[in-house]
Amino acid sequence: MPIKAVVWDVDDTLFDYATADTVGMRAHLTTEGLLDRFGTVEEALALWRATTREHWARFESGATDWEGQRRDRVRAFVGQALTDTAADAWFTRYLGHYEAAWSLFPDTVPALDTLAAGYRHAVLSNSSLHNQDRKLRVLGVRDRFEAVVCAAELGVAKPDAAAFHAVCQELALEPHEVAYVGDQPDIDARGAVEAGLRGIWLDRAGIGGRPELVRITGLDQLAPLLGRDTRFGAPETFR
Repeated sequence: MPIKAVVWDVDDTLFDYATADTVGMRAHLTTEGLLDRFGTVEEALALWRATTREHWARFESGATDWEGQRRDRVRAFVGQALTDTAADAWFTRYLGHYEAAWSLFPDTVPALDTLAAGYRHAVLSNSSLHNQDRKLRVLGVRDRFEAVVCAAELGVAKPDAAAFHAVCQELALEPHEVAYVGDQPDIDARGAVEAGLRGIWLDRAGIGGRPELVRITGLDQLAPLLGRDTRFGAPETFR
């Protein structure tokens, strides 16, 4: 059966998260007087991302809630036993700098425009609805998506099949009628395929090396891929 809907990841797929993260962290650490503690922004970001992965895993396992994982990330990052109020305030200040650097990738709006007439669109993100709904509104594209489904509210995250099935249910479509586009080969593309969707890895960096996955390196390649063959043909369609 033909693909009827495209479901999207947000961060580093539609939205240039990596750039915003770098620019925002540099501004935040400079304002907080913490930059010298970490040596470079890159070293600080490496610690921040490692801390995020650790505490996101705790959230996924049910060991903490959404607010708890954010507070614990801050405490681990700064190396202090902050109160909940202090940790929340630190994270809020960080968010201000991060959000000031928000931008879509240049190919996001053109791809959405090209696909608008032929496919329904939704979002499935390993974040919270509050975060991603607001982000899409600030970036001016929220009205492109009929549903935004997020892990924090679902209580389950990609690559669990239940997360992918939840957005299919939201659209009242079968998994094989839905294509999922994301920047992570395992969490996004492989997870979608194993859940019965048509998974597409958006490999913006041109890493390659996953011949079992359908791969594109830019969103300009998505419409030809969907339009040429709903089964997508062979993996690694675009190189």
